[in-house]
Amino acid sequence: MVNNRQTLDLKPFAASPSEPVDWLLSDAPVPYPEAVAAMEARAAAIASGEAPELVWLLEHPPLYTSGTRGREADLLQARFPLFATGRGGQVTYHGPGQRVAYVMLDLKRRRPDVRAFVAGLEEWIIRTLDAFDVKGERREDRVGVWVARPDKGPGHEDKIAAIGVRLRRWVSFHGVSLNVEPDLSHFDAIVPCGITDARYGVTSLADLGVRVRLTDVDAALRRAFGEVFGPSELRLPETTA
Repeated sequence: MVNNRQTLDLKPFAASPSEPVDWLLSDAPVPYPEAVAAMEARAAAIASGEAPELVWLLEHPPLYTSGTRGREADLLQARFPLFATGRGGQVTYHGPGQRVAYVMLDLKRRRPDVRAFVAGLEEWIIRTLDAFDVKGERREDRVGVWVARPDKGPGHEDKIAAIGVRLRRWVSFHGVSLNVEPDLSHFDAIVPCGITDARYGVTSLADLGVRVRLTDVDAALRRAFGEVFGPSELRLPETTA
């Protein structure tokens, strides 16, 4: 398992675009179909030069989503609604206590490299976790951000943040989900991200003994975002993208 955090080339992403990235927050849980429609509209506007880039922070009501590599067998129980989506990845859970960050950036203006962009998103979460003294790590063979759990056994690791993105005209949408204090039992009804190895599970900040408010996580996300992707313009609160 290789953690190449030190060798990640972030400079092309950190170069400031012509205007700051909008930074929006939805206070109430956002239904998934509404979120997808809003993202697609905003991504199209960004691609045509009609809107600035956007990071949208929100929560969803309990639900499952299946990415382009999702399998029917990964849904073990139909506990919550399942939405097929065009993002990368497999099946995951979204719900209260999880901070979802939808990221709409113009990679054509920044760096048209999907793998490097995903690595940049992972680095963003790793730096966010640093603020709470949690060591997140990247893995070359597994997308997302992971936390070593030697207390659970040799080689055991838990996923604390999932990543799934889609690009259209080189503008990204979808993004990352960071487990702050969700009900982790809701992951039991799926094979999270298609991972069946018993050494790998799911965790959250609360599960790790770190009790923080979503507002504290939002502040840490914004600081770390600036380090990786450049400045953003705070516009809080908002209810739509």
